[in-house]
Amino acid sequence: MRLATTAAVAAVSGLATGAGVLAWANAETRRFTLREFSAPVLPPGAASVRVLHLSDIHLVPSQRAKLDWLSGLASLEPDLVVNTGDNIASPSAIAPLLRAWGGLLDVPGVFVFGSNDYQAPSFKNPLRYLGLPALRPAPDPVELPWRDLRAAMTERGWVDLSNRAATLEVAGRPIRFRGTDDAHLERDRYAEVAGAVSDGTLTMGVTHAPYRRVLDAMVADGVQVVLAGHTHGGQVCLPTGALVTNCDLDTDRVKGLSRYSAGGHSAWLHVSAGLGTSPFAPYRTFCRPEATLLTLTARQPA
Repeated sequence: MRLATTAAVAAVSGLATGAGVLAWANAETRRFTLREFSAPVLPPGAASVRVLHLSDIHLVPSQRAKLDWLSGLASLEPDLVVNTGDNIASPSAIAPLLRAWGGLLDVPGVFVFGSNDYQAPSFKNPLRYLGLPALRPAPDPVELPWRDLRAAMTERGWVDLSNRAATLEVAGRPIRFRGTDDAHLERDRYAEVAGAVSDGTLTMGVTHAPYRRVLDAMVADGVQVVLAGHTHGGQVCLPTGALVTNCDLDTDRVKGLSRYSAGGHSAWLHVSAGLGTSPFAPYRTFCRPEATLLTLTARQPA
């Protein structure tokens, strides 16, 4: 009897602990954080450029806390907005997302799409993210109204960089951009925008999923800054760091600002941990949702 009672107490305690961890992990998805970094990439003496990096919002219209937090970002008064995709998780999310962005749509902006702009989220076995075989194949994807989202963004002046290049005037200076479509869906065609950076004009690379084939090509061409998302910062992390990146990037670069080298060149790489999760996996541990204010500053004179 005593052994049975002890086992029952242990089982109840384990269930209570598990429930507590899940509740905390779910609450973490609403603890939105603004990260701030700086990268010295501008000519000596140049005025700074403030870049707001948004990624992986995964919005459904019922997420009022997320929408309210997003609506406050315009007060940062950035010079440029870079959106690296996975904006919506529902066909009805476009209108509330645009309202929440508000004045940010009046700021120069560039964007690329991720898989969850093109396809509605679905349940995926977590074993897949650990490199283990899933028990059954994923369901066929359901298309989201990504064309409507793209039209709404471009009508307000944001530039689609999906396998495209562009030059924008930002804070009184030209900045060149080159981007790829989503490498996670193998839609990337970097060859269409490739080419060595031949002068001192700042060139930024923009992509959703930071697969090394894309990063290597951009950095080898001399791109000075690359922005990406997709990883969710690992999403379910330990205090010591991320377990996975959901691509072939190493876990040391799963989020934040780092240096990345390829082809004899080096660039600043910023990977956003993003603001959302799939509705089928609404939890984060040791990895709060984020947007980033990246300030591009002047290099020190040689």
